[in-house]
Amino acid sequence: MDNPKKREYEPDATVFVSESDSSASGANSVEGSSPAGIGTSSNTIAGSTRGSEQLQPGAVLANRYEIVKLLGEGGMGAVYKARDLELAREVALKVIRPELANNPDILQRFKQELILARQVTDRNVIRIFDLGEAGRIKFITMEYVEGEGLHQIIKQRGKLDVAEAVDIAEQVAKGLAAVHGEGVIHRDLKPSNILRDKHGRVVVMDFGLARSLAGDGMTRTGAMMGTIEYMSPEQAQGKELKPSSDVFALGLILYEMLSGIAPFHADTAIASLLKRTQQRAVPLADIDRKIPGVLSNIVCKCLEKDPERRYQTAEELVVDLRAWQGGRRRISASSTRLWMNRLRELSWKRIAITAVLIVVTATGIGLYLNRRWQAPPRAVAHAPVSVLVADFQNNTGDSIFDDTLEPMFNVALEGASFINAFSRGTARKVAAGLPNPSPTLDEQTARLVAVKEGVAAVVHGSLNKRGGGYDLSVKAIDAVTGKTLASAGATTANKDELLLEVPKLAAPIREALGDTTPKSVQLAAEQGSFTVGNLEAVHEYGIAKAMQASGKTEEALQAFSKAAELDPNFARAYAGMAAAAGNLGQTENAEKYAKLAMEHVDRMTERERYRVRGQYYIRIENWQKCVEENSELVNEYPADDIGQTNLAACYAHLLNMPKAMQVAQHDLQISPNDAISRMNYSLYSCYANDFRSCEHGGNEVLQLNPKKETAFLVVAYAQLGQGQLVQAIETYQKLEKVSSRGKSLAAAGLANIALYQGRFQEGIQILEKAAAADIAEKNLDSAADKFLMLAHANLLLGQKQAADAAAGRALANSQSTKTRFLAARTLVEAGESAKARKLAATLAAEVHAEPQAYAKLILGEAALKNREPNQAIQLFTEAKNLLDTWIGRSDLGRAYLQAEAFGEADSEFDRCIRRHGEVLELFMDNMPTYSYLPAIYYYQGQGREGLKSRGFADSYRTYLSIRGQSTEDPLVPEIRRKLHE
Repeated sequence: MDNPKKREYEPDATVFVSESDSSASGANSVEGSSPAGIGTSSNTIAGSTRGSEQLQPGAVLANRYEIVKLLGEGGMGAVYKARDLELAREVALKVIRPELANNPDILQRFKQELILARQVTDRNVIRIFDLGEAGRIKFITMEYVEGEGLHQIIKQRGKLDVAEAVDIAEQVAKGLAAVHGEGVIHRDLKPSNILRDKHGRVVVMDFGLARSLAGDGMTRTGAMMGTIEYMSPEQAQGKELKPSSDVFALGLILYEMLSGIAPFHADTAIASLLKRTQQRAVPLADIDRKIPGVLSNIVCKCLEKDPERRYQTAEELVVDLRAWQGGRRRISASSTRLWMNRLRELSWKRIAITAVLIVVTATGIGLYLNRRWQAPPRAVAHAPVSVLVADFQNNTGDSIFDDTLEPMFNVALEGASFINAFSRGTARKVAAGLPNPSPTLDEQTARLVAVKEGVAAVVHGSLNKRGGGYDLSVKAIDAVTGKTLASAGATTANKDELLLEVPKLAAPIREALGDTTPKSVQLAAEQGSFTVGNLEAVHEYGIAKAMQASGKTEEALQAFSKAAELDPNFARAYAGMAAAAGNLGQTENAEKYAKLAMEHVDRMTERERYRVRGQYYIRIENWQKCVEENSELVNEYPADDIGQTNLAACYAHLLNMPKAMQVAQHDLQISPNDAISRMNYSLYSCYANDFRSCEHGGNEVLQLNPKKETAFLVVAYAQLGQGQLVQAIETYQKLEKVSSRGKSLAAAGLANIALYQGRFQEGIQILEKAAAADIAEKNLDSAADKFLMLAHANLLLGQKQAADAAAGRALANSQSTKTRFLAARTLVEAGESAKARKLAATLAAEVHAEPQAYAKLILGEAALKNREPNQAIQLFTEAKNLLDTWIGRSDLGRAYLQAEAFGEADSEFDRCIRRHGEVLELFMDNMPTYSYLPAIYYYQGQGREGLKSRGFADSYRTYLSIRGQSTEDPLVPEIRRKLHE
């Protein structure tokens, strides 16, 4: 499917190690120098080895880590700065004291810190690398971060400025959100476990007391562990902890940063803890009137003694902190409702629509590189701001300037991390749908588009001839009021110099929108990325972008190629070629062009480099690397809608639907009216069994675009998930009338419902007709999907020869990973295991987890067919460890069933039923697969029969509720005999 839809475009580790390993008796800290970032506390231990022998500078541990210096010591051991000789980087070594190394509980705590922390990859959480051992010495390696602990900052300054305190709190909350997202509670959050490095990055550290939300952890309810001064009331009482407990600790810290005092001050820590369980904190606004009331209320909500009255997640706190910050901006992204209300106030008749808006998303795939410069830390993270760049008015008479400078201006604007350049292609389509549609867009029409789409500002420009040179002027205006926010101009001696002026002209606009980065730093960051051999290459690039946005992919590829020919060092052109080739199914070319783009990364901005690398990983289906790269992109550039969309899609391909939904929700906040963002969020909701949200979102997309084929699919999936088969059929029938593509998609959906209900022959007739139509239209991948469904239908009828033939026709039309996988499964069932093994070998030879997992599933099917359940279980388990798929869980359950391990089988079938949203579309590519679900109830009934459970009949009856009216399904009479019906 173009679901989940990916968007086309087109530091090194440093670690601060916590100064404490909190023990049951309290927190022990070590004192260190400011560069090392180790704070102090009342329990400071300085210059002591605590009974263990210090490692000396120059010593090499485990033949890899060269000790540089001792940073400090804590209750469990010492922390050293070291040099990783193998990877040539600085790390921190946290060493357990030798006399404790044999204590299994302490060692388990050490291992737990590593295991839990390594699950989290977020810029606001300390990075843990590995657990090592050298002789009797056991140690953890971590990032080495130069900076200072928040404990030190507060101690030295008493209290912080409001903006600075909120910035720190928001970064901590973002880190906690990532931790909570992995099912982990920190449980010992305090200033000495928070570090800010010299660039303003804030990290949460020390997971020595963290425990999994789902697992047993090291402690149980009733055990009080943590640091008393920052303990939540429920933690003090030994009750069950939730993420809101960490939110309480963060509230205490934010209160202290803003006021300089603890909110529950008492003579002793125990007395303070008692007050926390009995009283509410005095509002900050009552202590210091300079503290805004809204912010005071946010802190009070964090500190509610009843956990149910607090923010339930750190993510909720982040949203409120950002909203409060956004309200203080000169320009902020207003809510969609406000924009639409103001839109209605505008008189359409008064506004002449004479030009077309072309808004560009920057091309590029991001590259993970050390930066040549470092922007100073922003006092407060800026709320996302969307900007639309309209057509510049070309008064020169030279067509080379048409659609040439606008794309590059978008690139310059997006140098600010919070600015999102609204898609020029999308803007053009919106302009064409206005009450007075126009093929071009002037300033007024650009404003209409911006208001309709919730875009905050419009940038417009004009270019004039001056003798032998040129005058270029630009201005940014508030989309609603028309008020000028900033303007700038430049004069050049010739046309080729114009491109070099773009970043300079963008700088005052970025400043007006809230960017505090000095102009000199902005220009240094973009030095080289605006150098192109000639303006004609940039012009061809602009043409290519317009073609790409209008769906003319082949023409776009030709134009991108011409741009690269005119300037062989034009990195953006290669990136565009990669995107276009990928959309045309030219995988090898897409990879080749992406590599060419990365060879010229010095000609891209940092943001583009991230995008290029992330898109490359999508092309080669390396979903884990895709997550890593796009995570870096959105951490550095939170307003990047391309990064957010692609990150969510990559999480979905890793079958991490909660994370996919979380990121997609961020994407929606940036682009509330964007059909792709809303549809993706809806689709992930379906996969996660939230069918009502899925249906609601799909219908919203149809309101935005009544002819969006994939939105019909989302609505139909939601209806299927809710058991509304009649409504789903009606939705597919509406889709048939939208377009020829819609007719093909609808045929697959209607056939799938027929197979789901046991109307196998009807499904086969629909599929045969639809496959022939796809081939006539040269939609070979769609035809292959129909043949795969035909093979499944014939297997359900027990017609193995026909299934074999259908699988062969699928392979003749496509050699995709999915096609080879499903065709091989059919071949196994049809008795052609040798052919299936050959297909499995091609999948196993690929480098990524997904095809390798599918290869093992095929081999497991062959073992199951040979009545070798133990071997099948081993292969299916290995596949699950590579990628935890729904179909793999189904296979594993069947293998346990054959091995008569009925309890294990029942567990796997239960998982399949709980995850039934995923089976709507197992491969996320427009091929519906809901017909795979009914068999699970049949197998579950068999397993429960084996367990001698009376509930076995319920599973069989569920199967009959789906296919009981079928006269073709051989399982129906068998089940009725079992139920004595």
